[in-house]
Amino acid sequence: MTQVDNAAVTPDMQHCGAKGTRSKSAAAALQITVLAGGPSDEREVSLASGKAVHDALVRLGHSVTMLDISPDDLGAVDVPADCVFIALHGAFGEDGQVQRILERAGKRYCGCDARSSALVMDKVEAKKAFITHEIPTPRFDVVRKRRIEAVANAWQAPVVVKPVRSGSSVDTYIVRRQTALADVLRRVVDKHGDALIEQYIEGPELTVGILDGRPLPPLEIRPKRDFYDYQAKYIDDDTEYLFDIDLPAEVLEHTHQLSVRAQEVLGCRDFCRVDWMVDRRTHEPFVLEINTIPGFTSHSLLPKAAARIGISFDELCQKIVMLAMRRKT
Repeated sequence: MTQVDNAAVTPDMQHCGAKGTRSKSAAAALQITVLAGGPSDEREVSLASGKAVHDALVRLGHSVTMLDISPDDLGAVDVPADCVFIALHGAFGEDGQVQRILERAGKRYCGCDARSSALVMDKVEAKKAFITHEIPTPRFDVVRKRRIEAVANAWQAPVVVKPVRSGSSVDTYIVRRQTALADVLRRVVDKHGDALIEQYIEGPELTVGILDGRPLPPLEIRPKRDFYDYQAKYIDDDTEYLFDIDLPAEVLEHTHQLSVRAQEVLGCRDFCRVDWMVDRRTHEPFVLEINTIPGFTSHSLLPKAAARIGISFDELCQKIVMLAMRRKT
């Protein structure tokens, strides 16, 4: 079992319940493990999310242990807990691996199950499911090493290139120069084994949080960068998040409805976030992907949307835990 790095977590975070921290009755208190860190490229974001969730649950009066976990260190699974709150972003945390481990151990946990997590994380399989159920998604192709040149010649910039299985916009590129396309494809394929090339949709970027099957208010994202990349998501302080969206009400309502359908199609549960691009000319929404473990940092979008309807960060964490507690495991 690995305790979370002390550089990222203060000593009192590692196990709490000290006098003065409880705001709920002892009968309502739960023993909760928060999993944070992990082995993916999104480790630092995961640590920040985990810390925020941990602190919220402590304020609510729960007894909380925050632990790191990886395929080579599964000690956190053996820690007694009423519920496990997974705050692991990216590979291992969002692709069904840790969920399958918890299921085999008979542990109750928050969020999507192993099957749904694996499906959502694979952008190609998720897109196939969207197409089958007539949920619009940008045109795409899968690129492997032997097809790089052929695909680069067949597609016309601007396009989006990204890994098939990754999150937080890690190694995601908007390619605007045709001459750069083959090199970008090669860069992503060399690192990840394959790549997704996707039609670029020009227009506003929206996200719709889902809590217990119900959509939260849509949020428009306006980064100061070329697109909403890792820097804009987690580091920049000048990215704009707008609830007053300059789109017709029927477009926003349609996006709401499609968001609920999209997460149902992929079998999501408890909470998730559905990301969209809306064509500036036609106002047609195109689903990009679903995040089964969206961020819980100061920049994160699901907490912002929940707060919009009066659900505080602490209340959001409590609701997610109680959704898990309704299940046997």
